[in-house]
Amino acid sequence: MGEAQKALNVEDKKSRWNGELHQQGYEILKNGGGAIVSPTKVGYIIMTSDKAGLERKFAAKERKRNKPGVVLCGSMDQLRALAQLTPEIEAFYQAHWDQDILLGCILPWKEEGKQYIPDDGSDELMMDGRATSCFVIKFGVPSEQMAKALWENEKKLSLASSANPSGKGNRGMIENVGDRIENEVDLLIEANDYVASIQPDKDVETRYEQGVMISMVDDEGTLVPEQKGERGVLPAPVMIRKGLDIDKIMNLLSDHFLTWDYRQGAYY
Repeated sequence: MGEAQKALNVEDKKSRWNGELHQQGYEILKNGGGAIVSPTKVGYIIMTSDKAGLERKFAAKERKRNKPGVVLCGSMDQLRALAQLTPEIEAFYQAHWDQDILLGCILPWKEEGKQYIPDDGSDELMMDGRATSCFVIKFGVPSEQMAKALWENEKKLSLASSANPSGKGNRGMIENVGDRIENEVDLLIEANDYVASIQPDKDVETRYEQGVMISMVDDEGTLVPEQKGERGVLPAPVMIRKGLDIDKIMNLLSDHFLTWDYRQGAYY
């Protein structure tokens, strides 16, 4: 295939978000094996819903498989159905939900939540060696609409990874996701204006391209204990990645947990 034909085929895959659920993207993920590029508050992600899609994600990004998978939750009910939570961690998530703040925490799966993982080996790609994943809420309207519909209508999971070759950012521009990803996915949903609107005081060079990530587990993958207003309770939540709204999230961490730590990149 010539370069001109390849470029034409990629353009055929692009579709602009119109503010509503992107029906074509929804159908691709609902039917299984699909992979799409979708907009979030911090740029573009690859969304999939099963092992076949996850394999394509790893092929597109040429990335290692030792990181926890990212599970997108379109509602607090979905989060509660999938992840182990203490009352304190649930209240922490709820505060972010109520204030529309992007948040991802590393958590273990509920045993009953694992029934929603496709029985195709997806678990090996979704979890790390401790059987934990990063459960994310409030990641951006276009992708939230997709995750919510897939869960409520099909009880399908939405799995994600940033749409850029590992170590390189897309700067919130669909044009920057790269040829490898463009050729690998089934659809690219464009919403550059939406991404830019989330950080209006930043430009493409200064805006955050990732969300804050907090580990709510110890080294074995067990939930941190409740603190119940006590000081010095260990192990405690650990902020392991800075990102969008880090100042707001640190304030909420301090409101909900008297003891927490900040170790940039500690998870990996």
